[in-house]
Parts: sequence; C-alpha cells; structure tokens
Amino acid sequence: MLRVARLLLLASLLLAFGCGRGKRDETKASSSPAERGARVAAYGEPGEPIHLSVGYQPYYSEAWSGVVMNGLGLWKKYLPAGSTVEFAIGLQGAVIVNAMLGGKEQIGYVGDMPAIVGATKRGVSDLRIVANIGLSHDQCNVFLVRTDAPSFANPEAAVRWLEGKTVAVPKGSCTDRFGVAVFKKLGITPKEYLNQSIELITSDLRVHKLDAAIVWEPTASRLVADGLARRVATGNDFGENDAAFIDVRQDLIEQRPDVVKGWLQAELDAELYLADPQKSKDVVRMVKEQTTGFEEPVLWQSLFGAYPANEGGSSTRMVVPFGFTSESLELIKRSTAFLFEVKSIGVQDLPSEAVVTRFVDAILEERGMRPPVGEIRSSSPTASK
Repeated sequence: MLRVARLLLLASLLLAFGCGRGKRDETKASSSPAERGARVAAYGEPGEPIHLSVGYQPYYSEAWSGVVMNGLGLWKKYLPAGSTVEFAIGLQGAVIVNAMLGGKEQIGYVGDMPAIVGATKRGVSDLRIVANIGLSHDQCNVFLVRTDAPSFANPEAAVRWLEGKTVAVPKGSCTDRFGVAVFKKLGITPKEYLNQSIELITSDLRVHKLDAAIVWEPTASRLVADGLARRVATGNDFGENDAAFIDVRQDLIEQRPDVVKGWLQAELDAELYLADPQKSKDVVRMVKEQTTGFEEPVLWQSLFGAYPANEGGSSTRMVVPFGFTSESLELIKRSTAFLFEVKSIGVQDLPSEAVVTRFVDAILEERGMRPPVGEIRSSSPTASK
C-alpha cells in the first residue's frame, strides 16, 4: 500500500499546476467553443436522481468535512432519492481541480490555492467557489526544523535561524505563500528555497539534507511523531492564515441548483459534526479508514490536539465558517495576488462571479445561523472520551 501511495503522490505532483515559480498551468483548452460546449454534462432535470463524482482530501485535515460526508453518507438526506455519489481521493488539491476541469468530477474539496487556480481556468472549464469549509492559522502554515537544530527562545527566533539555511516547500501551495510572507516580514533569505514534494521533504529530513520545511497537516504532526522534525512556528505567530473551500462546476450550478443546495445542506451538517468536540474520535476513526500511513493519535493531534505556544500552538485549531466571512474573502484576494505574482495564474483579481455565495447564504438564513458555524478548540486526547 505504501508503494501505491507513493506512486499516486508522484502522479499527483506531475499533474499539479502552480508548483513552480516560473511556470503557468499548461492545461489546454478545446480547440473551439463548440468542442468545449460538447463536453458540458447533462445532469437531468431538477428533482431527478443524479450521479456525482466528488474529489476530496483525507490527507489534508482542513478539508476533513469531506471525510465526514463520505463516512456518514450525509448527502443521502438531501439529494433526490436514487442519487449516487462516488468519492475520489486527491493527494493534492490540484489533482482534484484538474479532474473537475476535465469533467470527471463535479464537486471538489480543496485548499485555497487550487480553489482559486481552478476558478481562473475559464478557457478550459468554469469552476466556482461555493463554500468556505475551513479557516485556520496552523493547518497549512507549519514550520518544521531538523531534530538537531538548536533550541529557540520563541517562534520568531526559530524562523530567523533559517537565514542562510536550506528550506523546502511545495511551491505554489498555501505553505509557499506562508513561507514567502514570513520571510519577507522578517527580512530572511534562506540559502536555498527548494520546491519539493511532501514525500521528498520527508526523505530529506530523514537523512538530514534539509534545515527546515513548511508543510500542512496531518503530515506536519506525522513528521514530528516519527522523530524526523521539530515543530517551531505556525501562522499563529505571524498573523498568516490559510483556508479550504468547495469548488463546483458551473454547469452543475446552472442545470441542478437543487443538487448544489442539497449538497451544501449536507455539508453544513458535516461541518457541525466536525466541530463537535464529542465527535472528534469518530472523525479520526473515519479518517483512518479513508487513508493509509497515518495512525489515529497523529490524525487526532493534527486537528484536535494542543501544541505549546512556543511551537506555534493556540487554543483554536480551526474555525469552521461554511459561509464567506470578511476574513475568508480577504484571504482569497491575497492568495490570488500571490498566485499572479509567482505566475501560476494570469489574473491579479478573480472575477466577481467566481465566488458564489447565494447557496450558503440561503441555507444559513433558513437555519437561523451566521458564519462561522463552529470552532475546533485544541485539547488533550482524554477530553474527547
């Protein structure tokens, strides 16, 4: 299974766009609008059963509401009777977005960067951002250093130690945006700032070829648990956040708004479940069933566990917005500017229609709720028993 996971990860990296500083996504559009139109799926009439293919990321803890949706089958309550759903694991959000652009998947659970990239590829296909499923400062923003690094008085001192050192990050990702922002704030210039996959980062930390890396959860907690790195700082220390979103194909929105709203009704249920501290063990069990290579204590620590303040910990691990807050909209704008700066996309600002708020707004109004709908507080493992 480990070999299979590695092969899948390699494939995902080959497919991923936006991971290199000087490269723009080369996915090609159809030769004509007519050919593109021919690929638009027919989803049936409102109220009819539908089959959906949904890309999700059990290997990215900020998007674990998708794991809950899959594990509990919450969509069955809201989609038309007779509907079916196929969940497809994406080891990176870019893989999911590519599948959506190609018409193979209609709904995707992705991080902020691939969500935005997908919404800029109108020449290939039309994707829209319809929900904000996670907002955090330490799910995609984690600094790790090699285990024999010196002790540091505080997180800022740890990052300043990286001046002239070798640092690795999957470029074009949320971790890259975080690293660039922090180095700029502190005036830090690493000797090398390498573009590496999570697998290569893991192997290079094991053989002490890296001084530091910036990664996301649950990989960050696994590297610490395996004794390959030390956690020294997160976005909590520098006011830098990260997020996860749901992308939906616009042709599904146009043809089956009943399905989109039904899916998001179930998504709200999933987020409320995820934010319930009494359900954390059940969430971890579902994640364990839907992944390989992670043990339950590591999975629990990555989203629900407490870390000390000198390692970038805080009392809140993640806010569960569901709807769009001023903070999440500002993050989209900032991330779009970063992606344009590193030449991953060709626009500085997303079109206004790229973020579709009407579904989540209507659902929240019907339920008498406002975003955020929940918050995951850090705790000890015994707190959820």
